[in-house]
Amino acid sequence: MQPLNEQDYIQQISIDCVIFGYQKKELKVLVPKLAFKGNFSSLPGGFILQNESIDQAARRILEARTGLKDIYLEQFRVFGDLGRNNMPFFEQIVDLNQDQEGAEPFSQKELEWLTRRFISIGYYALVDIHQVVPQKSEIDQSIGWYNIKELPSMIMDHNQIVNSALQSLRLSLDQKLIGFTLLPEIFTMKDLQELYETIYDKPFARNNFQKKILELDVLDRLEKKFTGAANKAPYLYRFRK
Repeated sequence: MQPLNEQDYIQQISIDCVIFGYQKKELKVLVPKLAFKGNFSSLPGGFILQNESIDQAARRILEARTGLKDIYLEQFRVFGDLGRNNMPFFEQIVDLNQDQEGAEPFSQKELEWLTRRFISIGYYALVDIHQVVPQKSEIDQSIGWYNIKELPSMIMDHNQIVNSALQSLRLSLDQKLIGFTLLPEIFTMKDLQELYETIYDKPFARNNFQKKILELDVLDRLEKKFTGAANKAPYLYRFRK
């Protein structure tokens, strides 16, 4: 790995990405586990090159983690508390990962660069989980989907970042009509209601929900879903582009 301090990155600014997927009535988040001794998990993230915009950096990071280019992406908050830095996390890694000769997993220059105070720009992404093939980075032991209610304890403020991303998603769901990106292209009204109920973590009355969605006039109704009983089969829908 090329030393981070030698890369042409903007100093002390990072990007952390909350990648949301949806499957079987569960809202999930893509989380890597870092390849160091100890139990260290984090959000997918990275740094911004001098010759790219912030959005370009976020899309580069997301493509590297999901293999997808066409992703719904939203910048939702900047995290910059005065005491926000990686020092405690890297002290633990160095302490646990020295080899028998006392050599450390990072050079002194890398540690000096990585343990400064970092301002992080938070993005969340919405993906069709069935289209994603999670990709490890060179510092990951593994990467996988976790139910948002069962996330591991992550480094620094990354659990807080997920909570903030979820609140932002809830505020934008109706206004920006973004929830459809978590579903397959074709879905039933029941599928959509279950998605909403999962994101908001509460039930909705079926008739009221269907009325609200149809009044938005953003869906194309297709043929009925074949179930063997045509009179009871639900209609299929897709988002009107």
